[in-house]
Amino acid sequence: MSFNVIFFGPPAAGKGTQAKIIESEYGLRQLSTGDMLRAQIAQGTDLGIQAKEIMDAGKLVSDEIVIGMIADNMEKNTKAKGFIFDGFPRTNAQAQALDLMLKDKGHKIDLVLELQVDHDALIARVEKRAKEEGRSDDTVDALKVRLEQYSDYSAMVLPYYQIQGIVCPIDGMRPVDEVTMQIVAAFGEDVAA
Repeated sequence: MSFNVIFFGPPAAGKGTQAKIIESEYGLRQLSTGDMLRAQIAQGTDLGIQAKEIMDAGKLVSDEIVIGMIADNMEKNTKAKGFIFDGFPRTNAQAQALDLMLKDKGHKIDLVLELQVDHDALIARVEKRAKEEGRSDDTVDALKVRLEQYSDYSAMVLPYYQIQGIVCPIDGMRPVDEVTMQIVAAFGEDVAA
């Protein structure tokens, strides 16, 4: 039985950083919709060109594109101990589609980690990341649009998982290693084996 976790939080909250740490330590496979899209952009595919225009405007790509990429990547990683969903789901329809997809495979979402970070700190992170990584979607203006979108979709999607009793808040303002310790504590013994 796999262990499947969603990393939930605003843009630049550290979801990707933490997912990579957990992936290497526990054998869970990170599925980052942002990374998948950036790979398509780097390869210059039709999807990548279309996605770049959407992302540069601070908007979200369609559900069909995201769900198709997630399903494809899960099928390519059948030996993973589970999956970390990073940047997905963003709508109740996506959450329900993910539940159905996992149920068909005999799995479920076990835990939703909500990384909580101050918005001023996010702006500083994005400015730094834009300089270091040259990401065209990392601008303060784009971040403000994405933060508004996050507030909108989190108000809808988080309650979907809170009703199931699987949401765990994580203080994303702590140093990286302390955030990791909080996440590992939330996993309990389910992942350590």
